Amino acid sequence: MAPWAGAELSALNPLRAVWLTLAGAFLLTLLLQLVPSGLLPGCALFQDLIRYGKTKEGAPSRPAACRAFDVPKRYFSHFYIISVLWNGFLLWSLTQSLFVGAPFPNWLHHLLRILGAAQFQVYVVGKNLLMQARWFHILGMMMFIWSSVHQYKCHVILGNLRKNKAGVVIHCNHRIPFGDWFEYVSSPNYLAELMIYISMAVTFGFHNLTWWLVVTYVFFSQALSAFLSHKFYKSKFVSYPKHRKAFLPFLF
Repeated sequence: MAPWAGAELSALNPLRAVWLTLAGAFLLTLLLQLVPSGLLPGCALFQDLIRYGKTKEGAPSRPAACRAFDVPKRYFSHFYIISVLWNGFLLWSLTQSLFVGAPFPNWLHHLLRILGAAQFQVYVVGKNLLMQARWFHILGMMMFIWSSVHQYKCHVILGNLRKNKAGVVIHCNHRIPFGDWFEYVSSPNYLAELMIYISMAVTFGFHNLTWWLVVTYVFFSQALSAFLSHKFYKSKFVSYPKHRKAFLPFLF
């Protein structure tokens, strides 16, 4: 039995509608980037909204109102702080439910019903918990660890491009990264992010439609970012590896 028993798969509840809309928006945006620029009217505001960091270089002239909202990447620490606190609470609540049978807070049950989860069911608590493990749980956990390790390696490679051997940042220039999944794609950190989300879908037993919609959104949003990064690298470096794809090895 799956750990989550939600609404019927055919029902488009509010939560699924949100993820489907986001996935569709990023798919459309990605397709627009694949169309030759001369066939579409330029829109500086649109390009500014879909780009960040190095990919803003070479884009149409940015409106002054957009530049006023630029913030350093380090400001995104609040995202990780909130994420750790919220997901830590959910993990604690789930652990209490699984091992000691503690009920979920009423407000969380109410929130789940609003989002479309008609029922919320966990595994039988107690000593038989590990006996209820299935092959897809193990596969999903292995995929999660494997993807997370490669994502960390790729971030280290990117960080080291601006450091000397002592680990001190000595410049802010862009260089061509090599090693690990960089040998196949320009943005392996985005690919690893997608694999992490897919690993969770596997852990859910493959049939959680809501999570697959999340995976679809992540796929198109990360593909868009990877495509823009790939274009930046190819335009900036004449010697950029020609065999390297943007997002999916050997494909895209």
